[in-house]
Amino acid sequence: MSLNFRHVKYFVATATLGQVSRAAKELSISQSAITSAIKELEAETGTRLFDRTAHGMELTDAGRRFLAAGYRILASIEEALHPGTTDDELSGTLSVAASYTVLGYFLPQHLERLERRYPNLRIQLYELSREMIEDGLVTNRFDMAVVLTSNVNNPELVTETLMSSQRRLWLPAGHPLLGGGRVRFADIAAEPYIMLTVDEAAHSALKYWNRSSHQPNIRLRTSSIEAVRSTVANGQGISILSDMVYRPWSLEGKRIETVVMAEEVPPMNVGLAWRQGVDLTPAMKLFRGYFAEVYQTPQSMLPR
Repeated sequence: MSLNFRHVKYFVATATLGQVSRAAKELSISQSAITSAIKELEAETGTRLFDRTAHGMELTDAGRRFLAAGYRILASIEEALHPGTTDDELSGTLSVAASYTVLGYFLPQHLERLERRYPNLRIQLYELSREMIEDGLVTNRFDMAVVLTSNVNNPELVTETLMSSQRRLWLPAGHPLLGGGRVRFADIAAEPYIMLTVDEAAHSALKYWNRSSHQPNIRLRTSSIEAVRSTVANGQGISILSDMVYRPWSLEGKRIETVVMAEEVPPMNVGLAWRQGVDLTPAMKLFRGYFAEVYQTPQSMLPR
């Protein structure tokens, strides 16, 4: 068996949606076709890409690495198959707001591709908090936003989730919780906890902590993801954060390991937002269409 487009497409859809059944529905194919493709892909790569759990399909460390490559592969194939989509006559400015996490860990590679595809389109970026982004969209100061859609609840806005990033427990190498199977909130409640605060991360964390009968033993609150990374890697605490911001090494070169929680922890969803009822400009449609192609958003959802 040799790797082909179908394997990558089915893998990315399953990883993004978290369940074979949901991926099959979105792609309008059978679940068995996806299951077979994933098994073939795992055989070809020689490693397990998913853990099959009661909650769905959870990416392994190898799966997370392959997912990043999978997005790049699909984007490259789409560009190769549709070279005529480059529109040199499209010009103007598209104002796009983004939150700190999105701008730092999600958008840069896409901005480079958009600039290459539409050289006369100027994307003006603004880094703001969710509240300021929502207000800016409602008052037409921004055309669109790329945000953590799991945090948006303004009824005047339309949101479209592109990807879901699983949250896992971050631990320093050699931590006792690494060898004991699935970990529960009860297991980590007594551990020193590093609470990230940027982009309402603390609020999101406390929502799923409050569904348990335990509370985190907070040692440090910080708005810096790198501070969390270094503090965890140096054995000063643990944290629950998303795969999107995960890197296996701290700035000091120390290893950070991850564990899937036994109890449900909601993913961090990333996507687009715009004002309800607004007529999408050609630039807005292209921006939305680009992300639909890369993240396999159902084409029926695109404006016609």
